[in-house]
Amino acid sequence: MGETHDVIVVGGGHNGLVAAAYLAAGGLETLVLERRPIVGGACVTEEIFPGYRFSTTSYVLSLLRPEIIRDLRLKEHGLEVFPYRTSFTPFPDGRSLLLGLGRKEDTEQISRFSRMDAEAYPEFDAAIARMADFIRPTLAAPPPDPSAPGIRDLLSLLKLGNGFRKLGRAEQALLIKTMTMSCAGLLDEWFESGELKASLAATGTIGTYGSPRTPGTAFVFLHYYLGEVNGSRGAWGFVRGGMGGVAEALARSARSRGAAIRTGASVERILVEDGAARGVVLEGGEEIHARIVVSNADPKRTFLRLVKRSQLPPEFARAIENIRCNGNSAKINLALSELPDFTALPGDGPHLRGGIQVAGADPRYLEDAWEDYRIGHPSRRPYLEVTIPSTVDDSLAPPGRHVMSISLKFVPFSPARGDWKSRREELGDLAIETLAAYAPNIRRAVLHRHVLTPLDLEEIYGLTGGNICHGDMALDQLFSMRPLWGWARYRTPIRNLYMCGSGTHPGGGVMGAPGRNAAREILKDRRRGGAS
Repeated sequence: MGETHDVIVVGGGHNGLVAAAYLAAGGLETLVLERRPIVGGACVTEEIFPGYRFSTTSYVLSLLRPEIIRDLRLKEHGLEVFPYRTSFTPFPDGRSLLLGLGRKEDTEQISRFSRMDAEAYPEFDAAIARMADFIRPTLAAPPPDPSAPGIRDLLSLLKLGNGFRKLGRAEQALLIKTMTMSCAGLLDEWFESGELKASLAATGTIGTYGSPRTPGTAFVFLHYYLGEVNGSRGAWGFVRGGMGGVAEALARSARSRGAAIRTGASVERILVEDGAARGVVLEGGEEIHARIVVSNADPKRTFLRLVKRSQLPPEFARAIENIRCNGNSAKINLALSELPDFTALPGDGPHLRGGIQVAGADPRYLEDAWEDYRIGHPSRRPYLEVTIPSTVDDSLAPPGRHVMSISLKFVPFSPARGDWKSRREELGDLAIETLAAYAPNIRRAVLHRHVLTPLDLEEIYGLTGGNICHGDMALDQLFSMRPLWGWARYRTPIRNLYMCGSGTHPGGGVMGAPGRNAAREILKDRRRGGAS
């Protein structure tokens, strides 16, 4: 008989590490099994070229819950975040929009495009912040199960209802719109300037299958407003040492609480006996037993690859198959000899130390990009989300050199022509040529290039369909519907098998909330004698 533990966590991504730390702190002997040689899943730092360290997949931090940072003492374990607030959007006509330097500066910037929008923007920002304040408490607890409500579910629903009732009538209307409307439609109600709307709209398409005109993308926009950095709500930041700094701090915290972490350990299947999880089988045949198994893999990978279909209720297996998990991103990592020099705003400055995006001068640019993607082609004029973390973190590149991250949006998982193994470098060319239209020196500045296609995101990082959120962040796949109606509280039809990844509530991003919520539910079940 192989070794036995209280808990096995399948997958050492950030949510798996969060769950492991809480479970170990709760007195359970916990083992994390990670397929890759490093922990972190899609939240890692990798030295792809000598001297250059990249956040190869996720690249900025905001959503990581402050209670997790506090509970797990992550700052004491090495987590350091450099906040930024700037958003820079260059436009094809040579103008640009730089937001985040302050209210006065934002007003001046927006006034160059619309005086009315400059007056509306602070009100919009404050209104979205209030919507985020309403939603934020729901991140820290399992969603209610309206399909079979117990006392706790009814109390949770009552609390939500009371909170909604306390909002003003205008705020109630805005919340309903934000939950149901398209991002572009919501922005149309507030602004007239195409340039401002273009700079905001793309956020609503991250991690979901749709364009800014797709209903429900307004909530995706709000989802990415829920974070905070060092107590500043809505802020974003670079992690010192890259995003792997989050995973390393979590791993140290988990180990300090008694958890064991094993890398290079690929789980082939989850052992199920008499309807209950009893451990795992690794590639190569090694069996490891446990009283509880927690999967940090996405729902499709967990139930369609690690578990036999015959071990699941047929309707559950069909519902898992129907989860939409469409990725729309490729990732380009560049080592640079010099900083990009934007025609719209030449030289160095704060515009290079935050988020940079190429999104056209009107949301129609993003609609055109979506139409290419929808029929199976990478967009001819893609949306680029660019960061240069080495401008604030000198540990990532040699002196005078830089690393650049480009998230290339609206790239289909399965191209209509050819395949990504043969067409990989086309995506690198597309990203550089698109950026060069705004910063011509980027062509000569590139020393090294690393391209990750949507297929690579699945094969290397385990993201089914290349979806960075473990499933589309659409209204019918959120809250009590994530991953499925009746199964949104981290438990599964297999006894003692739990879920803790981004495919569960509250969803994607480097948030940690799914891992924390799942661990707390597991510990409650243990206290009640529910896991054996």
